[in-house]
Amino acid sequence: MSANGFTAGETGELPAGASTGTAATDAPLLEVSDLRVEFRQGNQVVRAVDGLNYTVPRARTVGLIGESGCGKTVSSRAIMALLPHTAHVTGSIRFEGQELVGLSERRMRAVRGSQIAMVFQDPARSLNPTVRIGPQITEAIHLHNDVPKGEAFDRAVELMELVRLPAARERFRQYPHQLSGGMRQRVMIAIALAAQPKLLIADEATTALDVTTQAQIMELLRDLQQRLGMALIMISHDLGLAATFADEVLVMYAGRGVERAPTQKLFEHVRMPYTRALLDAIPRLENPPHAPLAAVPGQPPDLAREQVGCPFSPRCPNVTDHCREHMPPFKEQEPGHLWACWHPCGLEGRR
Repeated sequence: MSANGFTAGETGELPAGASTGTAATDAPLLEVSDLRVEFRQGNQVVRAVDGLNYTVPRARTVGLIGESGCGKTVSSRAIMALLPHTAHVTGSIRFEGQELVGLSERRMRAVRGSQIAMVFQDPARSLNPTVRIGPQITEAIHLHNDVPKGEAFDRAVELMELVRLPAARERFRQYPHQLSGGMRQRVMIAIALAAQPKLLIADEATTALDVTTQAQIMELLRDLQQRLGMALIMISHDLGLAATFADEVLVMYAGRGVERAPTQKLFEHVRMPYTRALLDAIPRLENPPHAPLAAVPGQPPDLAREQVGCPFSPRCPNVTDHCREHMPPFKEQEPGHLWACWHPCGLEGRR
């Protein structure tokens, strides 16, 4: 372990104050309860998140999965209090027992970055193109730590080594455009880790990267999560990534949770037809070349319109009139397995 509290390379040591992965309490690190986010423009109300519930245990990874526009990013920005002023947030977001909804900006700044950090989708847009890499990392260090300039430099280099950025001291003086997409994302992860947060939110952190680099970044995040004892929320539209890296998966649709379970249980016993459709859309190696890719038919619902019945009913192969008229409850229907569906997959013979 270095004198500055960060660990680089493959030593496996923990930074000062980091968890070993064994929680002192069984209480979840993060509890999201009946979260609702509305955007109001005149007489129109867009319900981007509509009664979302989930928990994130300490030092575990939860995958939030769904198509674009299902509310994944909006819900995560609600946790960080990074939504525009047009957003109206209700419900509860409790972090280590502290309620974040309604928290003043001054008190939220003590949580944002230092306790909960976020890695965004496009590092090219998140990094300042006119500022060298090193100062962007040291700025994050100074924001949360009162340290001398020389110590901030040492910490920045150690962070760059921690995220496996090659030739860290040379990269310190480079500009973002001189780095590859994968390197820029590693820089963003280094910035997010500057204050050793307890929860890291990775919002589509690999979407803009090629497949090989995607795997490298996710392996890095998993390694850091285990080494530093962080919890991780992995936001993605890719069920394949969730199957590999998440401990638990929450599938979202139209601002709601529609299926949630430990990863292995969910993939072995898919219940929600929407989850089944997402799985069927994953390209298969055994498919012949140029085979058409499966797609979820239809379009997601208009979130500015009041939802009657199951929001997936216009696209669902199992739909009935009851589905169109009644909203299914999202509840635990098998041990550890929640879903919202009147006609779940795999239970046809029991219905």
